[in-house]
Parts: sequence; structure tokens; C-alpha cells
Amino acid sequence: MEPSYEPLLKQFRKYIVVDNALRDAIQSRCDVRLFRKGEIIHHSDRVCVRSYFIITGLVRTYYVKDGVEISEYFSAEKEWVNSPKSFIQQTLDIYDIDALEDTEAYSIEVHDLVYLFDHFPLMERYARLSMGHVFGHLMERITVQRFSTAREKYEHFLKVYHDIYHRIPLGMIASYLGITQSTLSRLRAEK
Repeated sequence: MEPSYEPLLKQFRKYIVVDNALRDAIQSRCDVRLFRKGEIIHHSDRVCVRSYFIITGLVRTYYVKDGVEISEYFSAEKEWVNSPKSFIQQTLDIYDIDALEDTEAYSIEVHDLVYLFDHFPLMERYARLSMGHVFGHLMERITVQRFSTAREKYEHFLKVYHDIYHRIPLGMIASYLGITQSTLSRLRAEK
């Protein structure tokens, strides 16, 4: 059975008009991938050549420092995930991506995305507008991490991840916030 690309097309339509030619090009250059809970989607020892738009499931982007996994961000339904620097610059980066739940996602290879940019100028508009949203989120995260108390970091996390925080293991939340799990437990108890 041919997969439905409607959720992916709906994402593009948030920012651009998707005519029949662009729709057909997107559908012909994407496929659907399934990842089991715990499966590594991207290894930091490889160049990231695919970007994924999540249909169902939850993934984590993280890095390892001194043998400890540090959660950088979480992505769920209707969100893109890749190792950004590796994907854009086609170089190695520090990030690994794993599935926290069974996950189904549309997948597009970097060369297919370049083809879409080259042949459909509206795709560059999509990239610019959607990346503006991501950039705003990352700048907010940096500010919160640098200038906020543990309580403020936790409250911000609950706001940003309001739909999915209950699906994320507490140890991963603590590493995302840059606090210990015991501090997180105390903050949760005070709520």
C-alpha cells in the first residue's frame, strides 16, 4: 500500500503553496522509515545524509560527554529531526539520534532536498521560514539555559514540550535541563 504523504504536505503548506508538480516531486523523493524504541536513527560517527519528518513517535537528539549522554532536544509528531550541522555541511558532528518510542517518519536524503531547492524556488522559502522558527526556539533555549534558575528551566521545558514531556524519561529531562535527577524530582514534588 502506498503511504499517504498528506501530513508531510500539510507541513509544507504551512509556509508555501504546494502545486501538483511540487507534490509529485516531494512524494517521489521521500520514503517512510520505521524505527523501534531504542533504535539509533543517526550515529555521530557518520555524516547525516537524511532528514526525518515524524509521523508518529518520539526521538531524542543527544551527545555523549565523558561517557554521559546529554539530551539536546526532543522531536515528536509533525517535527523535523536530523543532525543539523552534519546534514547541512555534510561533515561529522557530535549528535546521535535515537527513538524513545516506536517511530514512523518520512525520510528525505540531502541530495533529494537539494534537488527540490534547485527545481522549486518555493522550497527555499519553506526552508527559510521554517528554520526561522527553529532558530527562535534554539535562541530561547540558550537564553534559558544561561540565565535561569533550575525552577525556571523546568517551567520553560514544560511550556515548550507541553504535549510530550510526560513521554520523556526523567533522566533525559534532567540532562536536557542541566540539573541532577534529584533536583528534578524536588522540582516536580514542589509543583
